[in-house]
Amino acid sequence: MEATNRRLLLIINPISGLGSKETFEPLVRKTLEPIGYEVKTVYTCARGDATRLASQAVKEGYYGVLAAGGDGTVNETARALCHTDTILGIIPCGSGNGLARHLGIPIDPASAVRIIAEGHVTESDFGAVNGRPFFCTFGVGFDAAVSSNFARQHRRGPLTYIRSTIAEYIKFHPQVYTVSANGHVLTEKAFLIAVCNASQYGNNAYIAPRASITDGELDITIIHAGNPLDTAMVGMDLFTGYINQNTLIHSFRAPAAVIYRQQTGPAHLDGEPLTIDDTMEIKCHPAGLRIFTPEQEVVFRPLITPIENAARDIACSVTRLFNRK
Repeated sequence: MEATNRRLLLIINPISGLGSKETFEPLVRKTLEPIGYEVKTVYTCARGDATRLASQAVKEGYYGVLAAGGDGTVNETARALCHTDTILGIIPCGSGNGLARHLGIPIDPASAVRIIAEGHVTESDFGAVNGRPFFCTFGVGFDAAVSSNFARQHRRGPLTYIRSTIAEYIKFHPQVYTVSANGHVLTEKAFLIAVCNASQYGNNAYIAPRASITDGELDITIIHAGNPLDTAMVGMDLFTGYINQNTLIHSFRAPAAVIYRQQTGPAHLDGEPLTIDDTMEIKCHPAGLRIFTPEQEVVFRPLITPIENAARDIACSVTRLFNRK
């Protein structure tokens, strides 16, 4: 790719998250065009559009593709950029924004675009299950059930996610899984199994607090089946960063793994529900995706980092509220 190439494709998902996206294109142009970028904007209309548009951008030699949306939009965009020179930019405006939060990309659009303007690029790992790429988390069990419930709701946002979680928790039944990784085989009745490239689901829920996108491995978190009170405590630990200290948790790292269950069933890729086979072959692809990121890497600190991030979210929400007035 030529060093003089400064073309960027901005892909906007107009229905992601909450609020209008009308200001995004002028914001991106105002920030990036004065420093030499040429920005073209397109909007998604249906599932798969972001992948198709990003694939075309790669063929046309674009320098970068900017995904303005949630983790689903980021996943669709990023899968077209894997193992290419084209760089992914993230302008988070979804319900969870898990990958952006892990990377330290602000959920404030103006601040996120400034990260792109700074031009720092990270060679990121990504995972794949049965050939389907994921960039944040893949999961089976309870989190897959919640993702399916959440996807059926008409309204988005944290409150809807909490309602979906409670609704599924009341009726959920753990299943038996067999996990093969690092030369070991484990069979266990589990509440859920999460395979993580990044540290969180989104909304500052840290399922793998120590996960790194540059270590060439995936963090696998198994939450064993427990009584309702013990399992509820795991939910609290998700938001403090102390989940690995919970007695129901078994976590480890591996460059690859296979998960077996009794039958085909629900799963999620970066929060998007899908149905997947009873055998799930999982692999980490080291340094397979280039991403615009903050120059300073986020250092996770239990309790402190979640509190700091929650405070930033509140400040951003208040700013958006006043800007509407």
